[in-house]
Amino acid sequence: MKVNPYAAIPATLKNIIIETSNITTFTFRPEEPIPFKAGQFIELSVPGFGEAPFTPSSSPAVTDTMDITIMRVGAVTERIHALSIGSKVGIRGPLGQPYPLDKFKGREVLIVGGGVGLAPLRALFFALIEEMDQYKKIILRYGARSPADIVYRKAVSTAWGKPEVDLLLSVDKGDESWRGNIGVVTTILENNKLSLNIHNSVAVVCGPPIMMKFATIKLLERGYPSESIYLSMEKNMSCGIGKCGHCRIGPYYACKDGPVFTYDRIKDEPRIWD
Repeated sequence: MKVNPYAAIPATLKNIIIETSNITTFTFRPEEPIPFKAGQFIELSVPGFGEAPFTPSSSPAVTDTMDITIMRVGAVTERIHALSIGSKVGIRGPLGQPYPLDKFKGREVLIVGGGVGLAPLRALFFALIEEMDQYKKIILRYGARSPADIVYRKAVSTAWGKPEVDLLLSVDKGDESWRGNIGVVTTILENNKLSLNIHNSVAVVCGPPIMMKFATIKLLERGYPSESIYLSMEKNMSCGIGKCGHCRIGPYYACKDGPVFTYDRIKDEPRIWD
């Protein structure tokens, strides 16, 4: 029997963690495991209301529950933010292409995140630190609008308890308690804030489109080859299987051919940062 690609697995909301004023992490327990790889996404449906795509933010090694960190930005996310413990949802997936971790092994891995873009990168980070000896170095650079907007603030400030990770945070605007860097995320990609071996490194970027654009430009200026820059291009992946066409990037579908793309693959396509 052919599996229905639109059929969702029922899941129960088990925990709610408020991250910022408009970002919350929800922990769901599906009725059956949904194994995924870092970079893949799922479609989350609220019965009788709607469905939207999200990238899991939990470790791929954990299959009995799934964390999804969601910003409240529209009708469906408003409805999700109104859920309570015990609420029932549907999850279908995993969908899309993951980060090619085998290609990262033996190299320095630079993770560049902005705002809620750290959510999908969290799954990648967990996957990397579970095999830290496979990588030359793990570097995390993350920017937020203000200290109050830092997602996973307590955990990320210590790189989830991994002191060997090269971590630096930045905020666009500090407050009286902030002692870190002030400026957009590209300011912590400068030579004096980021030491690495460009020729044996890959970079992964996820965040708001404008942040991804200028972070990519900065990485190219630093000497990264375009094929060594991996972008999480989370477009309007409505159907999740390449049928609706809402997530087209030139000849590609973000939901099916991505959402992970090398910059080299899509750099000549128009309006990729829209």
